[in-house]
Amino acid sequence: MKIDLKELFENDKEFEAEYNQVKGKIKDYSKYEGHLYDSADILLEFLLFDRDISVRLERLYLYAHINNDLDLSNTHYQNYLIMMMNLINEIRELSSFVSSELLSKDLDYFEKLIEENSHLKEFFLSMKKLFRNKKYIKSKEEEKIISILTSTYNKPSEISEYLINTDLKYGFIKEGGIRKEITNSNMSNFFESSNPKIRKDVFNKVYNEIKAHENTFASILSAEIINNNKIAKLRGFNSSKEYSLYQDEIDPKIYSSLIKGVRNNLDKFFKYFAFKKKALNLKTMHIYDTYANITEKYNKKYSLKEGLDIIINSLSILGKDYTKVLRKAFENNWMDTRIIKNKRSGAYCTCCYLTHPYVVTNYEEKLNDLSTIAHEFGHAMHYYYAQKNNSYQDYGYSIFAAEVASQVNEIILTDYLLENTNNKEEKKYLLDLTLQRFKATVVRQTMFAEFEDNLHNMEQNGSPLTKESITDEYLKLNKIYFGNNVYVDDKIKYECFRIPHFYYNFYVYQYSTGYVAAMKIANDIINGKKGALDKYLEFLKLGSTKNPIESLMVAGVDINNSKIYDEVFDVFEEKLKELKKLYE
Repeated sequence: MKIDLKELFENDKEFEAEYNQVKGKIKDYSKYEGHLYDSADILLEFLLFDRDISVRLERLYLYAHINNDLDLSNTHYQNYLIMMMNLINEIRELSSFVSSELLSKDLDYFEKLIEENSHLKEFFLSMKKLFRNKKYIKSKEEEKIISILTSTYNKPSEISEYLINTDLKYGFIKEGGIRKEITNSNMSNFFESSNPKIRKDVFNKVYNEIKAHENTFASILSAEIINNNKIAKLRGFNSSKEYSLYQDEIDPKIYSSLIKGVRNNLDKFFKYFAFKKKALNLKTMHIYDTYANITEKYNKKYSLKEGLDIIINSLSILGKDYTKVLRKAFENNWMDTRIIKNKRSGAYCTCCYLTHPYVVTNYEEKLNDLSTIAHEFGHAMHYYYAQKNNSYQDYGYSIFAAEVASQVNEIILTDYLLENTNNKEEKKYLLDLTLQRFKATVVRQTMFAEFEDNLHNMEQNGSPLTKESITDEYLKLNKIYFGNNVYVDDKIKYECFRIPHFYYNFYVYQYSTGYVAAMKIANDIINGKKGALDKYLEFLKLGSTKNPIESLMVAGVDINNSKIYDEVFDVFEEKLKELKKLYE
């Protein structure tokens, strides 16, 4: 399926015309400087102007971003993306006065202005969030400097993406007599192979290539961490983690509780590897063996049409309106599933307020690809409902809440497939997939979160981030989180350089907390718990009208309760027992 971007722009000419219009309009920011509080009418005029720029900018960026990702070697769309980044940075500099000027007053003053012009009420929630940041906003000149620095500090993430997705060459592997190139898109297929030699050879080829660039990677990753810590310090936060979590209104205790909760339950998790080692008939289970399928007899393929029908049928439990929108998305090409050269690996969903959501993925007809589409359309439907029920300034939900809807879809899909098969091998595969997903999303992402936190703390405490200190820390954590039933090969330490989210700022922990919340929501809906579906659909509509913790409470989840981690690991153990019974 080829994505249709015509709702964004009909063609490049239309994109460029809109780009030029927006670029010409942004100079008007200067006329408001020093005058935002001249009157309620002037403030409203500015807020509407700023919203118009933001809405149009979002649409422009999406067009450049998606086209660039469809062919990372296409210099034409690389140039569009560079144009957009430059425009964003220019707007950031031109509007750098806004926060400090708005914060020269307080929320009470803004509420008085609402009495003078009731239309300002539409911006109350966004202004409330801004005033929450008042003590961390600097003077006008300081904000301008930070704005300029931020555009430079974003470079490590951009550089790492090109290095990982276009410059690394992993070589070729022979499978079934066919010589195949190893890429980021198909790498997971080789690690899932029933042939241990293929798993081993691909592992060595991949990490030998990354090792050859370890100095470059270490420099990029350390620059990202240094930048994060510096920005946090400039803002007045005690740490980069505190700064990142504060923006989403998340107490750092939740981050610590996650790591502690997962670590305290690792003994339950290690039982899985003991079982899998036996199921795979391995004398030694290497870390690259942990991804292997436990059954050779099940390798079902799903055509795209068949896969989309299964997704719609499985998610029909979420109601007629939900599936109606899904059908519309599939029929109108909101998604790109093609496997083409130089396309960005992996999958994602993105959105702008003026159009429907978009999904980009690489579909290879495996169950994992089916799950990925369900996952990304969890995001898409979350965007869709939030967009339809909120104004622009209130539709963008937090990242912390974002990973819930996607995981709910995956859990419901797997349960549907298990309930609709009598094939023993398929049940084995699906149960193992459930356990693998738990490993990848709860355990592994928590390991990533601890690694990210440790590196930032090391740098903040004056320890140099060298290729040795970075990779040694990653290797140490792998040994802790994989346990004694797995031989943790030394080369896995280079994996840290190819994890894209390490070049962002404290993102990965939300995969774990999101999956934990999703397990409760999905199970309540599947089991027909009274009110569960209505609560969940209400959660999808909230946008940013409530903070993430309050939003989850609407959905029936209390993530503050540390017992939730014991409960999900208990569910993991039960699924493992079900799988073991199939081998008796």
